[in-house]
Amino acid sequence: MDYSKLVSVTGMGGLYELLSSKADGGVVKSLEDKNTKFVSTRLHNFSHLESIEVFTVKDNVNLVEVFTAMEASKSKLPDGGDAKAVKAYFEKVYPDMDFERVYNSDMKKMVKWFDLLKTNNVEIKLSENPEQDGTAHDVVTPKAKTNETKQVNVKAAPPKKINSPRKMA
Repeated sequence: MDYSKLVSVTGMGGLYELLSSKADGGVVKSLEDKNTKFVSTRLHNFSHLESIEVFTVKDNVNLVEVFTAMEASKSKLPDGGDAKAVKAYFEKVYPDMDFERVYNSDMKKMVKWFDLLKTNNVEIKLSENPEQDGTAHDVVTPKAKTNETKQVNVKAAPPKKINSPRKMA
């Protein structure tokens, strides 16, 4: 399984392998239970793991860097239900993380995702040139007054043609 084909789907927990995509959605396979299903883009958004960045006290870093630090760490993964243990774990493993902007729910998600990747023997590395394959990069930004995140696409949209109305005589 290739890391570049893995996606997170809004409204659906866990990680998925994107098997094929169409204009109205995509066929995904769950890493947890191996079920395959069609997911509509009308109801869900896809975020490639390669394009997710994490806030740090310096520049934002790709999620791969955090996963690499977790892999290199000798610390045992914390229980996902204990928010204090998860935060303490990341303070040891990746102290540059901006803990004011990265919510506990995001850190729990990273722990769960890392565990899924290790369980499925996925090599955690970026593809050679993600910029050249046309994928957009997502930045995780917090919504106001909630612990949810909002995916913001930073790839410029193509210019739209504007048709002017005909003049009536």
